Formats: sequence, C-alpha cells, structure tokens
Amino acid sequence: MHEKSDNRYYRALFEELRRLGHAEGQNLTVEKYGSEQNRSGPAALAAEIISSNPDVVYVVGPGATIFKKANAKFPVVTLTADPIAQGLAQSLARPGGNITGVSVDTGPSIHGKRISLLHEMYAAMSKLAFLTLRIAWDGIQGPAVRAVAEAAGISLIPLRLDFPASEADYRSAIAQALREGADAIMIGDTPDVMRNRLLIPELIGAVKLPAIYPFFELVEAGGLMAYAFDLVELNKRVANDIDAILRGANPGEIPFYQATKFELSINLKTARVLGLNVPATLLASADKVI
Repeated sequence: MHEKSDNRYYRALFEELRRLGHAEGQNLTVEKYGSEQNRSGPAALAAEIISSNPDVVYVVGPGATIFKKANAKFPVVTLTADPIAQGLAQSLARPGGNITGVSVDTGPSIHGKRISLLHEMYAAMSKLAFLTLRIAWDGIQGPAVRAVAEAAGISLIPLRLDFPASEADYRSAIAQALREGADAIMIGDTPDVMRNRLLIPELIGAVKLPAIYPFFELVEAGGLMAYAFDLVELNKRVANDIDAILRGANPGEIPFYQATKFELSINLKTARVLGLNVPATLLASADKVI
C-alpha cells in the first residue's frame, strides 16, 4: 500500500486521496511504473503505460512531454518545471489539452537562487558542475541553468545522465566533474535524485565538493545544503487534481498550481568537514539546520 510507504511524499499523496474518497485497494487501483518495470528508456515506458489505457497518469519530472509527443488521450497530472516552456500548457490558468498539475519552476529563478546560495556558502566557487538527467537538460533545464550561471560569472560543467541512472553512472559523472576542475556541484531536480538520495551525497562527500541539492532528504543523508519546494504540500495539490479528474473534470480547465514555498536546509556537520564557515546571514535564513 502506497499510503504506508517510507516515502513521506507518497504518503501525503495517498492520504489526501483517501481523505477525498479514493482508497487504494477499495475503489482505487494503482499501477506503479518506473525503471524497475522497464529499463528500455522513457519512451518505451510511456508506450507501455499508454497501452494500459489508465483513467489518469501522475508523472513526476520531465516525462509528461513524452505523453504529449505520443498524443496520449487520457488525463495526465504532472509535477514538473515550467509547463508552458515544455509545451504542456497554453497558460497556467487554463492549460488546455489533457495535462495539468503543479509547476515547481516558471523560469530560471530557482536555479539562480541555488547558485547564489551555494556561492554564499562557498565564496571561492568558480567552476560549477551541474548533475541532472539528460531528458531534463535537453528540455528547459539546460538553457535555464546556463543562463543563470553565465549571469553569475560561474563556469558550468554539465553532467548528463541517461534514465535510469546506475550507481556506476553517478560515480562516473562525479569523476568527470573532478577531471574538469569543478570546485562545487549542483544537483538538478529529477525523480532519480530522490531514488538515489543516500547514494548521491555519499559519493559527493567522498570527494569533498561543496554541493547544493533539490531535496531536504539529501541534506538529512549528509549533503551540505538544499533549497527545496515543499513536496508534501505539492503532492496534496496533485491529489486534488486527480480527485477532480476522477470526478469528471476536464484537465485542460484545471489551472496549474505554481509552487511558492521554498525551504533552505543546511547540514552544519558537513560544512565543518568541508572546512566551511557558514555565514551568519545564511544560517539565519535557513528553515532547517542539522
């Protein structure tokens, strides 16, 4: 049962669905798809889902564009970056088509904020590695991150991983960052990061690179810092979209919700290990300190 998951975001989603009258195993059937079910890549995974003809699909990350390209007819609820830039919606207020959900970024601002926070933590930063999935980088993430890094005067080293990424892939990418002279690293928002939330900070910690992450859980696992949206709140929003669709609402008429709440978390133990003195202003602005 997903409501009993050790992932608190899944729990929030399914607890809210139950509150709205949809209980898994009673009047709701849930089929989970991911790299565990199909390792042939996102397009093959999407084709498998399309053939199952679901009532609604929930997609986390950039994968909703694949359903758009495949001309899937069923409703799609997504938690993603800028849906307008990705061609998923005509506008946030009235998406049109069959896709709605939650936007965690409507422009490069969140990437710029993360670079700024990491630079404040580590003032000597000059060459930043950016680790993400290729599908995200080739979409809207790449141009946005390039633009904000250039504006900040920071050299950028893109590290692109194919989905699903293995431990060896992450090790290879971090080794590449070191070979190319990176003195800090930023991790992009993708579902694969949450799946590897213990591995990634462990690997980066081993090479002593200051890093900023997209989720608090990686700071709990030993990462230096994160600037993250509230995924509990956003999954509850998603549950309400799913509920509306299951009750007959047109997804094209359900507005995209734009995330507005972000939290800064800092791991002081990791900062000490890296020899960093956390600026008082940065510490004062943190929502969570470990």
